[in-house]
Amino acid sequence: MNGVTRAEYCVIACAEAWRDSGEILASPMGLIPSLGARLARLTFAPELLLTDGEAMLVRPDGTVEGWLPYRQHLALVTGGRRHVMMGASQIDRFGNQNISCIGDWARPRRQLLGVRGAPVNTLNNPTSYWVPRHSRRVFVEKVDLVCGVGYDHAAGARFHRVPRVVSDLGVFDFATPDHSMRLASLHPGVTVEQVAEATGFALSVPDDVPYTREPTADELRLVREVLDPAGGRAREVAA
Repeated sequence: MNGVTRAEYCVIACAEAWRDSGEILASPMGLIPSLGARLARLTFAPELLLTDGEAMLVRPDGTVEGWLPYRQHLALVTGGRRHVMMGASQIDRFGNQNISCIGDWARPRRQLLGVRGAPVNTLNNPTSYWVPRHSRRVFVEKVDLVCGVGYDHAAGARFHRVPRVVSDLGVFDFATPDHSMRLASLHPGVTVEQVAEATGFALSVPDDVPYTREPTADELRLVREVLDPAGGRAREVAA
């Protein structure tokens, strides 16, 4: 489809994280993941529950449709009925995520957000990741501190699953025998070589890598005219 921007492909890739999920709570963090969750709700995932991030369930336009008691929110978190899409300052080949510090945790070169709720999220419900700038500084061989738990640290965790990682270059999953990261799709205009160059470890790459799917005309209209008419998505992914 002519005229589709890289940011809009990223919105579509994020939306797909919630396909066929049923009535679960979507917890997207960041503009493009939020646009993806709201787009999914308006199109192929009408049972999705959207939250304002605090205590309310909301419609895609932000109007309130219900109250989410904290006790019920915890039940969703710990029972696998929530799908979070978080950010990652670092992520490695097995899906371990770091948002706390760069360097030795006892004397870090840079202090970041802190561990926050990442361990609880990743051990108790599906957790995907959004990375707006794919680089070797983010996609690293080994994270400096494990905040979000990857497959090599999650033995026995009933609800642990990392469905996908979406970056400005493509979509990645862990559908390999050892649960190491695999290139699942490329955004149009991106090559396998570009992704490999921007990744600090050897990805699993299938013989034929598809492109991220095109948005439908209606999805494109919803993103441009209803969900993000001010074009904030282009400030997050400019290409």
